[in-house]
Amino acid sequence: MTFETINPSTEEVIQLYQEFNEKQIEHCIETAHGAFYKWRKESFPYRAELMLNAANILTTNKEKYARQMALEMGKPLQQGLSEVEKCAWVCRYYAENAEEQLRDVHIQTEAPHSFVTFQPIGIVLAVMPWNFPFWQVFRFAAPNLMAGNAALLKHSRNTMGCAILIEELFKEAGFPDGLFTNLVIGSGKVAGVIKDSRIMAVTITGSTPAGAEVAAFAGIHIKKTVLELGGSDAYVVLEDCDLETTVQTCVTARYINGGQSCIAAKRFIVVDKIKKEFEEKFTKLASTLTFGNPLEGTFNLGPMARKDLQLEIQTQVESSVASGAELLNGGEFPNQTGFFYPPTVLTNVKKGMPAYHAELFGPVAAIISAKDESEAISIANDTSFGLGAAVFTRDTERGLRIAREELQAGCCFVNDFVKSDPRLPFGGIKQSGYGRELSPFGIKEFVNIKTVVGK
Repeated sequence: MTFETINPSTEEVIQLYQEFNEKQIEHCIETAHGAFYKWRKESFPYRAELMLNAANILTTNKEKYARQMALEMGKPLQQGLSEVEKCAWVCRYYAENAEEQLRDVHIQTEAPHSFVTFQPIGIVLAVMPWNFPFWQVFRFAAPNLMAGNAALLKHSRNTMGCAILIEELFKEAGFPDGLFTNLVIGSGKVAGVIKDSRIMAVTITGSTPAGAEVAAFAGIHIKKTVLELGGSDAYVVLEDCDLETTVQTCVTARYINGGQSCIAAKRFIVVDKIKKEFEEKFTKLASTLTFGNPLEGTFNLGPMARKDLQLEIQTQVESSVASGAELLNGGEFPNQTGFFYPPTVLTNVKKGMPAYHAELFGPVAAIISAKDESEAISIANDTSFGLGAAVFTRDTERGLRIAREELQAGCCFVNDFVKSDPRLPFGGIKQSGYGRELSPFGIKEFVNIKTVVGK
């Protein structure tokens, strides 16, 4: 089978890739397996030295990597540069902290010696998406390599060039051959890789159906999984918020990366008292956002990554409008080449509409009214997803109470948009998945938490 990557700004074919055959896949797994048994014995300072090399390579070549993202999935260059810098950050974070995070924990018992040690488990397979083609990979790779594991990457077909650059980067940084390997395979061959006895765990970032399929197959073979899946993040906007700042934050949260993010703001639940003013200010600001080919100018939005995604978001908008939602901005295909979609705003969104229930994976904002705080929280939690959420209020204690006790999500922010940070655990609940990435919690997901007792 041959894969093709298409420039979403021009609709031109960039590159063709031949899918790995079974012999090539076997070679990759066996090489990774051998590399792991040597790597697991390397010291933390040595692992950290190589991880810092990777961080430096990222920083030195960030323009090249940002251009590759712009070419393959349409990310604006400035956002691509920021993504690469964040990858360097996570490399440095784990280089500096992994040894302490995985230090033995001594527990007093009747035995003279009793402690918990954290040991690497082997090869971790990562099934990664196209929307943050560098960050998603480094978010899993940095902690796992520092923990002593090996990594196999199954990246999206449309960002295969990014995957190859990442593999080359780890080799240039000095990591052993095969320790981090990119598998040029489609979804149809993932099950065969998971089944292999040398694969010890699987992590996937993607849609809920894809995550369920991977988890089900991994479960059959007793392989641990971490799932970071879809989201329909709710932003609760209360009557006492700083409206100007709130609107600016919400517009950024919705349209960054073209709205193609699991943790992008999707639903804005606004109390009736300020709803009209909020939607007027939100729509005015959204309408100023520009879109175009990121390699030809400075734009707020690039194209959507694929044609099918462009068609899907249009169908969701049209269906919501047909059910009674009001279109305040955008909502129509622009008359130009490329998979572009304008910044779109829907209001009067209600239960039963795609804009209320579905994950809007594109530049479309859904504004939902609520009579008060209680109803706003109820609407926010009325979703099968539970990745991120935010609340806006001048009363910080009120916001912290709502974030802590009321909002059903893995990551809850007050007066800011949801974002990942190497220092904090990241992940969701409900149909948004399970397990955590990043922070001391993330590095312990794929290690053997081993009890040792000696008399």
